Amino acid sequence: MTDLVFSVDVAVPAGTTWLALTDWPRQHEWMLGTDVRIVSGDGRSVGSRLAAFTGLRGVGFTDTMEITAWEPPVRCTVRHLGRLVRGSGAFHVHVKGPQTSTFVWSESLDLPFGPLGTLGWPVAKPAFSLGLRQSLRRFARFAEDYSIGGR
Repeated sequence: MTDLVFSVDVAVPAGTTWLALTDWPRQHEWMLGTDVRIVSGDGRSVGSRLAAFTGLRGVGFTDTMEITAWEPPVRCTVRHLGRLVRGSGAFHVHVKGPQTSTFVWSESLDLPFGPLGTLGWPVAKPAFSLGLRQSLRRFARFAEDYSIGGR
């Protein structure tokens, strides 16, 4: 099991950050190499299921998730149900001020591939972390445009 926590400050109110964050079909606009779709439910309630394909040109993997907590505009938690990605994840939105918020992404993951995954994680973690930090910077811009564009 490995725990990861990343955050980014966003120059919009928490409610706007939440709306941009949970616009699942548009997540590909800020999350590197990932396309999310709602596979059951409405995507905005406990029990809804999401499928996130991460890869390039059809080569990659699908992370299937079930929403386990839905508390707008503060928290969404998921349980990862796939063969490769297992564990739990959470999106939290914190109010920093009237026009600013912080998005915190946390994961508690079972590493895949048994002992080989445990040995390989120290090598893979820096690239994974770099990609996630880049995605969060892109998210901050996305959320700020989301607010301006009224989308």
